[in-house]
Amino acid sequence: MSLRLKRISVILGGLSIVVTAMAQASFVTSDRVAVFYPAGYDASQHQPSPIFEHEPVATQTLPDSWQVCPVFSEDGSRNVATLSVGKNIDLYGTGEVTGSLRRNGKTVHLWNVDTPAYSIDGGSHLYQSHPWVMGLRKDGTAFGIIADNTWRQSIILEEKSEGSVVRFESQGPAFRVVVIERDCPQDVMKALGELTGTMELPPLWALGYQQCRFSYQPDTRVKEIADTLRYYQIPSDVIWMDIDYMDGYKIFTFNPKEFSHPKQLNDYLHKKHFKAVYMIDPGVKVEPGYFVDDQGTAGDYWVKDKDGKPFVGNVWPGACHFPDFTRPEVRTWWATLYKDYMANGIDGVWNDMNEPSVFGGPETSMPADNRHQGGDGVNAGPHLRFHNVFGLNMVRASRQGLLLANPQKRPFILSRSNFLGGHRYAATWTGDNLSSWDQLKLSVPMTLTLGLSGQPFNGPDIGGFCESANGELVAHWTAMGVFFPFVRNHTIKGSVNQEPWAFTPEVLNACRTAINRRYRLMPYIYTIFREASVDGMPVMRPLFMADAKDLSLRSEDRSFLLGSNLMVVPKWAGKCDLLNNWQNLALEDKSDQYQAELRQRPGSVIPLANLAQSTDEISGDSLTLLVCLDEKGEAVGTLYEDAGDGFAYRTGDYSLSQLEATLNKRQLSARVVRKEGRREQSSRVLRIGYVKNGKVRYSAWQKGEMATMKI
Repeated sequence: MSLRLKRISVILGGLSIVVTAMAQASFVTSDRVAVFYPAGYDASQHQPSPIFEHEPVATQTLPDSWQVCPVFSEDGSRNVATLSVGKNIDLYGTGEVTGSLRRNGKTVHLWNVDTPAYSIDGGSHLYQSHPWVMGLRKDGTAFGIIADNTWRQSIILEEKSEGSVVRFESQGPAFRVVVIERDCPQDVMKALGELTGTMELPPLWALGYQQCRFSYQPDTRVKEIADTLRYYQIPSDVIWMDIDYMDGYKIFTFNPKEFSHPKQLNDYLHKKHFKAVYMIDPGVKVEPGYFVDDQGTAGDYWVKDKDGKPFVGNVWPGACHFPDFTRPEVRTWWATLYKDYMANGIDGVWNDMNEPSVFGGPETSMPADNRHQGGDGVNAGPHLRFHNVFGLNMVRASRQGLLLANPQKRPFILSRSNFLGGHRYAATWTGDNLSSWDQLKLSVPMTLTLGLSGQPFNGPDIGGFCESANGELVAHWTAMGVFFPFVRNHTIKGSVNQEPWAFTPEVLNACRTAINRRYRLMPYIYTIFREASVDGMPVMRPLFMADAKDLSLRSEDRSFLLGSNLMVVPKWAGKCDLLNNWQNLALEDKSDQYQAELRQRPGSVIPLANLAQSTDEISGDSLTLLVCLDEKGEAVGTLYEDAGDGFAYRTGDYSLSQLEATLNKRQLSARVVRKEGRREQSSRVLRIGYVKNGKVRYSAWQKGEMATMKI
């Protein structure tokens, strides 16, 4: 590595910076966020960045005391940024990956690929790319590193005698690096949210339990699944339609025999308080007379091969064209396709296969020398630059389409492929996992790591997708998975049935008990999602966020936090002696061998709803306030309420309340105190659930915004 010493002068955000060193420029944007530029940096090869909601603006020069700085270099055909981050550093992030929560010593390859059962590179090479690393020092202070680069690259986290090293190696042009410094990991996540933007508040129904397989067909089978969920009183909100609902796998069409009346099917689901989510892939069947292919060809909207001809690759329909989502006019055209489609009563969209997956293609995708035309400030370039953001640009266009079709409803999109910053457009799941105990256990650090990489709305396929599950696996996975942000049971074609009732009565009862827990916790969960939409905090969090200075929490990736007040210990994980001052929380009189252990943070109040069969039935008219007192005999919590859909909350139609509990002698009182919003609560009944020594004692129901009980 050679250091090219020279004096350079650059103008960044109106601030003139002169640097004498390793041919790089740097500045600080705001409160401890620094941006570093290598010599020869060509903004046209990277900007506008898909990562940042707004371009970073310089406010001051970099202070001499700044700790984490990159050294830029060239290594053959690769551009490299190397950051020595110090000794005794715990590293996290790196996006959608397998392996442990703590990432020290790991290598991650950022090149989105279709990899069923995580069979490629042992899971270090998956469906999404997040060029992001978070570091946590012994004293609890933290930092974050972004490589602002969409080109194919790798993240290498090395352990050396002199300390930890973070290295980004790219096959593209020299790229800039952004470093965040904060006093704790929570503040790093909030700073990341300020830079990338935060997730939009999803519709409440998207937080419910969801049932899927590849595929429920014909439409009578879909109705049967809905009826059976209601028959067994399994709370649920969504049924999913995989690709077999289509006519020959042609997107935006319906199978004329098996799904001949989609509006009638969706109306049936709606009457039973279900929402319907349908899959749309990016591959457009090459077929003259097929309206999507005709429109795309007429508009010249396709990705081109190296010779400038429309690229053709095989996916489910056979030979397919692929929209060039880097072009704003293509994204607008794609958005228009959703209006008539959504008019069939479709509630949400599933964008799959959008790495993009190409059967038989290089690394199961399209050639790296394919061409994208760009636009709206984005220069034309090779697929090597735009591959990792193909999925992001697709869901960006799909979100535009859902808003065009239903401007008064919050869009819900699930995407298999994405990139850092893509949380602004879609939720995600961890792809085609395997029905195995190893991948059940793996789903905890995977979900935590995605949350720590700026994607709060994510989760695995519960029960596993590839191959067949058994009842024990489904029961344990459901009992844990109901506390993940995204909760969907999904399995592959040809596998055994995987619905909760498909095994034994014991498994059915265990799944129902677990799902009931989620629905009772929905006021708390919805409040956490609102927090994520405001400041970027993960919904599901590692234990170290309870105490960033407690080194014993740094590697824990079996137990986890849901929000800041609830700890989840999966039954399969055995006894956990971490955070043992948190109080055991029993939500049922009797448990079973599958249910996760719940613990509540001392000094907290958690709001509970009554049992419901869907989120449509959940009401703020009656609330239970779970009170876990601290040493001072006090506890606080937060409750967010709105219509559950639509955008009226943006203009004040919501209620943000503080939940306050105090103990005076033996009199425990708890109340709901509004802090923000103008949403009216006509009448309410409250009760207290007093949490102590692993038991919950309940008060009588009391009218108003306050309840009391003797303890």
